[in-house]
Amino acid sequence: MEIILTHKIKLDPDRAQTEYFCKACGIARFAWNWGLSEWKKQYEAGLKPSGLSLKKEFNALKEKEFPWTYEVTKYACQQPFIYLQKAFVNFFNGTAQYPQFKKKGVHDSFYVGNDHFDIDGRKIGFPKLGRVKMREYLRFAGEIISATVSRTAGMRFASVSVRINHTPAVSESRAVAGVDLGVKNLATVSTGETVGGPKAYRKLQKKLAELQRSLSRKVRGSKNREKAKRKAARLHYRISCMRQDALHKLTAGLTENYSTAVIEDLNVRGMTGNEKLSKAVSDMGFYEFRRQLEYKMKMSGGKLIIADRWFPSTKKCSVCGNINAGITLSDRIFVCPSCGAEIDRDFNAALNLKALAA
Repeated sequence: MEIILTHKIKLDPDRAQTEYFCKACGIARFAWNWGLSEWKKQYEAGLKPSGLSLKKEFNALKEKEFPWTYEVTKYACQQPFIYLQKAFVNFFNGTAQYPQFKKKGVHDSFYVGNDHFDIDGRKIGFPKLGRVKMREYLRFAGEIISATVSRTAGMRFASVSVRINHTPAVSESRAVAGVDLGVKNLATVSTGETVGGPKAYRKLQKKLAELQRSLSRKVRGSKNREKAKRKAARLHYRISCMRQDALHKLTAGLTENYSTAVIEDLNVRGMTGNEKLSKAVSDMGFYEFRRQLEYKMKMSGGKLIIADRWFPSTKKCSVCGNINAGITLSDRIFVCPSCGAEIDRDFNAALNLKALAA
């Protein structure tokens, strides 16, 4: 089967290359904002705008009105219209909010098609720019489709998408795992194994608060403010890396050891709406866990079962099947009023999830 994988690689650009990236990101933002503004005007006038029609209008104007767009790759001012079309399709389908204007320092990225860059070892080449050093080699071998250059915490990254032909390995294992996610432990497996989350935000929250207080005291527009802002951004980046590392290790272990995994369809948005749980839930990364486990199970030839959102995994006794509707979040031990079984609530939920695969 054909699958598309993306490898995000840190870049080491020099000053001229950094200026090129800044300019390309600015042009990509300008094209998006111009397209969004025109879309609103035409829609309010009773017309039916589209990304393609706006792209043609922009191309007809840019030689005279926006000649500076020719200083970077053509994709910087073309791809935003394709993204704008997708954004409105998702909005009208009810799966996303209304598209918003992009801001400098927040939306710093641009797309490049495979005909406008090439990779040679640990260097990536762009038109009108030359070759930029990469921190590591491209991990995947296959047809390179595209790249997206972005900025995070003052660092530049290239996310290279590669289409590969992958044949899932035929596993002789028939092991099934029920996996219950939580805020105390990241995951509890039906074997009894528990995996503690890194709780990166909780560990570094004090340091982050110090950096943010320092940032608030700096004069706007000053170099010291930029330095403080960069320090805070790098700490946010470190927190995200710690979280990603833990999730990749957990999902890789589940994929290697089990042919079938059963997890809950958690209402993450609703959970983060609870002011007492929102930080803990966000710190664990439940949505990212599911995303990683889905594609890794697919690649390994395994099976991922998503339990119904209303399945009472926590309230159901894994021994006799009785429902204990009175259990609360503070009850860490599940006590069955019917058979008298006493079991850790997370382990009990994991066993109930595993039973769904039978």
